[in-house]
Amino acid sequence: MTTTVEYIRYKIASDDQQAFEDAYARAAEALAASPECIDYELAHNTDDAEKYILRIRWTSVDAHLNGFRKGEHFPAFFSAIRPYVTNIEEMQHYSATAVSGPGKAAGQS
Repeated sequence: MTTTVEYIRYKIASDDQQAFEDAYARAAEALAASPECIDYELAHNTDDAEKYILRIRWTSVDAHLNGFRKGEHFPAFFSAIRPYVTNIEEMQHYSATAVSGPGKAAGQS
């Protein structure tokens, strides 16, 4: 199965970053409950402090757009992140390729 990876890039002012992360912590509950979502990760850019990127793996583009977005979990997700929609710089779907694997540090404690 080829999964779909959605990347959403945000620009968030420093004085709003904690509220943004708190909003995504609430929104993550809806992602975790969604049967269309495989996993997700919100990362904060260490080189440009105003940048964040959200990575969500979906079972397919259709599952995301017609399952999640039209399903029972989307309203809670969108309600949590609504104040930050205007801060989106990019929102795109990508197809996963066969190029992936663990690095040497994987599994080290």
